Amino acid sequence: VPLGVFWSLFLGLVWLHFLEVPDPSVVPHYQAGVVAFGLSAVIELLAEPFWVLAQAHLFVRLKVIAESLAVVSKCILTVVLVVLYPHWGLYIFSWAQLLYVTVLVMSYVIYFVMFLGSPEATKKSFPVARMKALLPNFVEDETFVNWKEARLTWSFFKQSFLKQILTEGERYVMTFLNVLNFGDQGVYDVVNNLGSLVARFVFLPIEESFYVFFAKVLERGKNIKDQKQDDVSMAANVLELLLKLVLLIGLTITVFGYAYSQLALDIYGGSILSSGTGPDLLRCYSLYVLFLAVNGVTECFTFALMCQEEVDRYNFVMLALSFSFLCISYFLTRWHGSVGFILANCFNMGIRIAHSIHYIYDYFKESSYRPLAGLLPSPVLLLVYILSGVITSFSEAFFCCDKGWMARLVHISVGALCFAATLVTMFCTETKLIDFVRSQ
Repeated sequence: VPLGVFWSLFLGLVWLHFLEVPDPSVVPHYQAGVVAFGLSAVIELLAEPFWVLAQAHLFVRLKVIAESLAVVSKCILTVVLVVLYPHWGLYIFSWAQLLYVTVLVMSYVIYFVMFLGSPEATKKSFPVARMKALLPNFVEDETFVNWKEARLTWSFFKQSFLKQILTEGERYVMTFLNVLNFGDQGVYDVVNNLGSLVARFVFLPIEESFYVFFAKVLERGKNIKDQKQDDVSMAANVLELLLKLVLLIGLTITVFGYAYSQLALDIYGGSILSSGTGPDLLRCYSLYVLFLAVNGVTECFTFALMCQEEVDRYNFVMLALSFSFLCISYFLTRWHGSVGFILANCFNMGIRIAHSIHYIYDYFKESSYRPLAGLLPSPVLLLVYILSGVITSFSEAFFCCDKGWMARLVHISVGALCFAATLVTMFCTETKLIDFVRSQ
């Protein structure tokens, strides 16, 4: 929290005094927005110990309820204020963000106040008995700093910092190098938020949940021969089916997203979004979703098993990747506008996937398990995807999007038939995966 306060103050000053400030007549209350978002970051850090405790002990329901309440509260307040007081500008989003973090923190605090010391906690032999134990304290019989844990923490901090650059790097390029005007940034943000819905609501929960699963089932830093073989078998089976699941979700979005990006943006935002670079952006983002899908699962397995030395080695790889990604983002954007950011992200994800696949292959090569087979869909299903992509592309060319609503309905019907054919083929060819989804 003290570090959060320092960085919020420092970066707040950078945003207010060293970066381009929007025209107050167009974007009012910008300064208040910067302060509010810095404050919200500090408040959110107060929930971090509770979040880590909930993750470690698999309190999935608590996490889902807390984040759902926070998001719903934020959305309701945003909609009400946008409709009633649109002239308030950034005040609306600032107050909504502050409400979000307050509800999130209070949800965790209230839950643990009620849970700690309760019969349920005693029954589970929960390691924390009082709320006071979650506050900073000195332990008499231990050294002030556990250097082994401190080094591991530092390794993960460096990795998180580099991942932040790789995940949000294009925003820093936009902000500091001014390669896009505010209008193009707005279109990019809309498309980015629409395109990342599946990543946030489907892939991220899978990645977080199964990171904990793999970390619990297999021991970090041990090779496969030193693990319990029943656990190895279970982990390999789950990893293979997870890879197959996210691959098929990603392929479906990529194939159908290409032909329906323009229609989706036209329905969502009208000609402002569907007539410019928006459709090309969303088409590229549909491909990027496939990379996100595979990377999420492969990295969650890799990071669950890496020892500190491997994490440190990977940090060097990520440092080089971060630098190359920022350079590629800059040059691709100069060459191809905002689409260049998404192409740079695809390159970045491709390198990270290659590293994770190499790690998984090396980990399982001395066993009989081949979980990477999950990245190979059946040939029949692949053929159906190709046919669906071709048919829907022709449908878009003939019926979308300036020929009236009847033509649009025909285009949607063609997509629905192709999607139904894809699902039927999936159910017939991927029976093991269907059983896994039903049971889990």
